[in-house]
Amino acid sequence: MIPRAVLAASILAAAGCSSALSPEYPTDIGSWMELYGVPGVSIAVINDFELDYVEAHGVKSESTLEPVTEETLFQAASLSKSVSAAGVLSLVQEGAVSLDAHINTYLTSWQVPDNALQDSEYVTLRRLLSHTAGTTVGGFRGYRYTEPVPTLIQILNGEPPANSDPIVVDLVPGSQFRYSGGGYEVMEQAVTDVTGIAFPEFIWDRVLGPIAMNHSTYEQPLPVSQRGSAASGYYANGVAVPGGHHVYPEIAAAGLWTTPTDVARFLIELQLSLRGTSNVVLSQENAELLLTEVKRDYALGFDLWTHRGQKYFGHSGANDGFRGRMVAHRTDGYGVVILTNSDRGDELSGAVLRLIGEREGWPGY
Repeated sequence: MIPRAVLAASILAAAGCSSALSPEYPTDIGSWMELYGVPGVSIAVINDFELDYVEAHGVKSESTLEPVTEETLFQAASLSKSVSAAGVLSLVQEGAVSLDAHINTYLTSWQVPDNALQDSEYVTLRRLLSHTAGTTVGGFRGYRYTEPVPTLIQILNGEPPANSDPIVVDLVPGSQFRYSGGGYEVMEQAVTDVTGIAFPEFIWDRVLGPIAMNHSTYEQPLPVSQRGSAASGYYANGVAVPGGHHVYPEIAAAGLWTTPTDVARFLIELQLSLRGTSNVVLSQENAELLLTEVKRDYALGFDLWTHRGQKYFGHSGANDGFRGRMVAHRTDGYGVVILTNSDRGDELSGAVLRLIGEREGWPGY
C-alpha cells in the first residue's frame, strides 16, 4: 500500500490534471480504501448493455473479517428512490394512476394535510417523484434494532415512535426543487392504497422479480434468512453502526438492500428500454418519461447530468454506515454501480468511478 501522506499528495496533484491520471495517482482500489478507511466495497461494471464484471474488495465486518463477495448485501439508501420510481411508472403505464392527479385522489388511509399553499397547486405523483411537491423531511435517520419501529402512518404524521417530523407541504407544489424523502413516503402510502399490496411485495412484482434482482429486498427489518449476507456499516470515524445497520421503515425512500450486480441489471434494463429493445418493466415511452427532467437536473427518481459532453443518469445514496452510487450512460450502454459500507464511501466511489472510467476508455475519462 502507498503511505497515506504520499497518497494524499498524489491525489492533490492528480486533481489538477485534465488528461490521464498522473503516474503517482494510485490505480489500485485497495490504496483508496486504506486512505479513506472504507472496510468494504463492491463494484459492478456495465459495458455494451451487459454486466461486464464485478469486483469485491475488503471485508463485510472488521470484527469478523469475512470478505465482501459478489453476493454481499449493502443498504442502497436513496438508490431506493430510483427503483421505487420505476415501479410507480409501471402503474402509470397500465393506466392505474396518473402522474398529474391530486395525490389525495389515491390516498385512502391518510391524506396530505391541506393548507393555503395548495389553493391553486397540489401534490401529485410527478411532483413527489421529482422532489417538487413542496413536502418536508429531507431524509431519515433509521432505527436501531433495540428501538421500536413506527408504521408508515406514524412516519407520515411524525408521531412516536417516529424520529422524524410530520410530512407536510410548506412550499407551493411545483414551485421549486427541494429534496424530500418524505415525499416518497407519501407516494408509498398512495401506491399501497391503490394496489392493496405492501410496498416490498409491490416492488418485487413490478421491478425486482421481472429483471432477476434476486438478492434484493425492500423488507425492513432485513429478513433473518438474509442477514448473514449483509455488510456491517461504519461511521466516518471508523466506529461500527450499533447492530451492524439501522432499520429503515421508510421503505420507498431508503429501504432497499441489494448488490451492485442487481442494481446493474436495473440500469441495463432502463438502457435497453430507452433503445426500444426491452420492455420488461417499462416501454420506451415510459422509460423516457422516467428520465425526463422536471426541475434542476432531476427527473422521476433520477439525477441527470452531462460530463464532458456525455449524458448520464443515476443516483447516490447515504444511510448511516453505507454510501452508494450508480452511473449509467444514457445511450451508449456503459455504467458502474459502487456500494460501500462506510460513511466515507462517497469519497471512495469518486475515485473508483474515475479509475474505472479511464480503465474502460469511457469518453471524458
